[in-house]
Amino acid sequence: MKAKYSVVVPCYNEEETVNAFYDAVIPVMEQTKERFEIIFVNDGSKDRTEDLLLELAKKDKRVKVINFSKNFGQQAAILAGFTEAEGDAVVDIDVDLQDPVEAILPMIEKWKEGFDVVHGKRLVRKGETFFKKKTSSLYTKFFERITGLKIPKNCGDFKLFDRKVIDVLVNMKEHDRFLRGMTEWVGFKQTFVEFERKERVAGKTKYNVKKLVKLATNGIVANSGYPLSLSIKCGIGLGVLSLLTFVALIVLECVKVSVPLASWLFPTISLLFAITWIFNGLSNVYTARIYNEVQGRPKYIIRDKINFER
Repeated sequence: MKAKYSVVVPCYNEEETVNAFYDAVIPVMEQTKERFEIIFVNDGSKDRTEDLLLELAKKDKRVKVINFSKNFGQQAAILAGFTEAEGDAVVDIDVDLQDPVEAILPMIEKWKEGFDVVHGKRLVRKGETFFKKKTSSLYTKFFERITGLKIPKNCGDFKLFDRKVIDVLVNMKEHDRFLRGMTEWVGFKQTFVEFERKERVAGKTKYNVKKLVKLATNGIVANSGYPLSLSIKCGIGLGVLSLLTFVALIVLECVKVSVPLASWLFPTISLLFAITWIFNGLSNVYTARIYNEVQGRPKYIIRDKINFER
């Protein structure tokens, strides 16, 4: 018989947390009295994560492991787990235990009530800096403004999805994925389960500034053409500024104040070049994304899978 529930757990260099996560999640899932599977996706870890996952898979057939050929990123790991999951309901959760596994049970109850997506909503976010919380809040507001998609506040990737939603998400074609934006775009009946987010059980977050910026960029580029409209807006602004400058020069000439041409020429040329480079860069962002999409490369490469028998 196939599993009723699938729990997808991306892992990258998490040797300090995988066993603690397993010990925490198994008793919770056993309370459902139904079949379940725990799918760990090893995203090219360089520590002992793979060895520890293999040990768990050997002693418990409900544990399934996907090993990537290299690091493809969290969003690719989530997609791989979704693709291989067989459950009627699928939960995506991080391995660090900041998001409490106990919240899965009320999520399942909401799903049984008829909801297709259940978001985990953080009431308290321990272990996160003020800078991270603030930038996350500002990004969410900016994202909503330019895309029209309402990402639930204080919600990450910890969610439960009905099988029909998983099928839609898996079949969406974009290469660089932003799950939170995609979840809002597909619609369906959605709700929340609130919880207090804890500090990591061990280790450090693997999401550095570079990865966060990449994820944020993917979210914007995939869901909005707003950056492309900036050139028109700035062009209008520059045109108005130029007219005002001409007016100022004329006024100065009228009152017999001589202004050296060079004092205006060089900053004007520099400004024009800067604007050209900025918007050329914006165009390149979209061009690079188009190039990435048309290449048709796989979103990830699986080196091997353990305990997948179907």
